[in-house]
Amino acid sequence: MDIDLADLGFWRRPLAERHEAFTRLRRLDTPVFFEEKRVPLLRSGKGFYALVRHADVVEASRNAKVFSSEPAVTNPEPPGWVKHVFGESMVNMDDPRHARLRRIVSRAFSPKMLSNLQGDIDKACTRIVDDVVAAGPGGDFVTRVAARLPIHVICDMMGIPDAMREKVHRHVDVSTAYTGVRPSLPQTLRMAGQNMLALLALQRMVIELGRERAREPRGDLVSALVTANVDGERLTDRELGSFFALLLVAGNETARNTMAHGIRLLTDNPDQRELLLADFDGRIGGAIEEMVRHVSPIMQFRRTVTQDYDLRGLHLKPGDKVVLFYGSANRDEAVFPDPDRFDITRDAKAHVGFGGPGPHFCLGANLARQEIRTMFRELFTRLPGIRSVGEPELLLSNFDNSVRTQRFTF
Repeated sequence: MDIDLADLGFWRRPLAERHEAFTRLRRLDTPVFFEEKRVPLLRSGKGFYALVRHADVVEASRNAKVFSSEPAVTNPEPPGWVKHVFGESMVNMDDPRHARLRRIVSRAFSPKMLSNLQGDIDKACTRIVDDVVAAGPGGDFVTRVAARLPIHVICDMMGIPDAMREKVHRHVDVSTAYTGVRPSLPQTLRMAGQNMLALLALQRMVIELGRERAREPRGDLVSALVTANVDGERLTDRELGSFFALLLVAGNETARNTMAHGIRLLTDNPDQRELLLADFDGRIGGAIEEMVRHVSPIMQFRRTVTQDYDLRGLHLKPGDKVVLFYGSANRDEAVFPDPDRFDITRDAKAHVGFGGPGPHFCLGANLARQEIRTMFRELFTRLPGIRSVGEPELLLSNFDNSVRTQRFTF
């Protein structure tokens, strides 16, 4: 077979070729095993089984006792010392530790909290579009629009002072770049060092802020997370730092990349754009789900098998690794007819663009939807002719379907 998902070279192939390869893999009777090569600074695992069908990804996502998120969900796995330096992220935990952290941080994403955020999101979108109008047509949609809103919202939620926000943005960009494919060992070493420094800086920043808020609480999320709630639960310094890094990277990338890909999809599919603008409020919900399905902002996560388990004719043993390919599951013909077609009227709610169902479903999914809905409403109300220009420059990555630049006009 001329497909090797463990080879970083596969992710350099044109997008159409990769989609065709996943289509071929979905047609096979059982999941395929891929041998891993040694990657500098990362564990040289024994390989993984690729879960590419929607049903397989959903089954593994729901059964967290068998398909564990520990020791790590990234592919390849980071070395063991990483968690001792940065602390453990909740995405790399199973219950009961995961359930405890999720219970504490979920207060940030309650319907009441999201409703309270709407006014701030409205103002941020207005300010961003004001700047776009003032600067005139042309430029990069990512830097001028898509990248600004999610970080602004997250910093507002957390209570990050304005003076720190430019530094936060820079550190997030460095961390995102590290998820890309590195062509050489020197570049890997350089980017790994930059990534570690960026993550440590983000964690130190919010830990210091957390200590201030513990002494003098305010009405922000950091204050809520470092002071005990009615059940006596709060985040430790390291837990707060890990959560902030996760929120910035995961929360930022999903909304940012869906907006950046979305403006291109609506430009390349003028019939879908016309449908959306003819009834924005009635169709934007479905349009967002279809964008996330079509884009799959996070393309894969890894799981470790904890016990003997049979999956579609494949016998898995404890210690085996499987990788959940969300981008492939979201184009499974068994669930989404004509999956390569962008259709905002399709029922795309079954997509796994926010992770599959189960304990690790994205906590910030509704916040991302809220940001995307509000930004597109502001853009198309004030700049009805806005459209992408040319092809996007994508991050070369096997994990993050990130748009680095997308030219636009109006």
